[in-house]
Amino acid sequence: MDLSLIQKDILITLITLYHQHSHSIKGEEIAEVIHRNPGTVRNQMQALRSIGLVDGVPGPKGGYIPTTLAYKELNLNVAEGDYDVGISRNGEAVHGVKVREIDFTTLCHPDVCHAVIKLIGSAKLFEIGDQITIGPTPVNKLVIKGEVFGRDESDQSLLIATTEMISLPKQPIKTYMSSPLKTLRGLDTLHDALILFNQNHIHGAPVIEDDKLSGIVTMSDIAYAVEMKLPLTTPVSEVMTTDVVEAPSDVKLFEVIKRFKEREIGRLIVVEDGKPVGILTQSDIIRVFPSM
Repeated sequence: MDLSLIQKDILITLITLYHQHSHSIKGEEIAEVIHRNPGTVRNQMQALRSIGLVDGVPGPKGGYIPTTLAYKELNLNVAEGDYDVGISRNGEAVHGVKVREIDFTTLCHPDVCHAVIKLIGSAKLFEIGDQITIGPTPVNKLVIKGEVFGRDESDQSLLIATTEMISLPKQPIKTYMSSPLKTLRGLDTLHDALILFNQNHIHGAPVIEDDKLSGIVTMSDIAYAVEMKLPLTTPVSEVMTTDVVEAPSDVKLFEVIKRFKEREIGRLIVVEDGKPVGILTQSDIIRVFPSM
């Protein structure tokens, strides 16, 4: 059957939102994503219902859901786990849009690397010149950055000039952590901490009591203590940070990178069976992929 551009736009957006939220989708939600009038969306939904591409769900929490025929009409695979590759524009996640395919059109060209990005969602949400980031992809953890230089609304695809491609490491963080730990005790002084930092060329260390993590002390904590005119004989327990970010040793490196940004931290403690076994710092991450 021949669908109009707006019908394809609505249907693809409905499928994307349905996979995101796992419940029926209201016409107003679709209209907001594709920047259309809600009345226009509702009218098109009636036409899509009449040809068996969507079903209506009645009630105050009702809306629309795509039928199996809709996936076949758009040549979409409905396998579990699909449609989880996100895309961001100018640093902000674009909601209601996922990447379903990446085709490199000039992979062997010595000077340029262009790609066609096929979307689940509306290509109209993007403008020429947008800086976009795609991924990470589910298997190879590939992150692609580039600039939009064209779009095809009939195929819901973007043309981008790639500027960077990074494959995020899939090894567990124990592969990259520093171990054995250089530690302090609660009664150790600020002076003791400075000696430890200087001898080991580090900028922070966990405070351990009875094999349990009680806090962490960094050069920033010591600098603040000096600014507050605390003597260097002050126990580190009085200036340490007790809200310490921890992560199991078997968690993958790419999974903890967001924690550094979200918590604005410079290091986290790696634990096994509840016991600290290592430390992972921003410097460790930079050594793995310095371009990030």
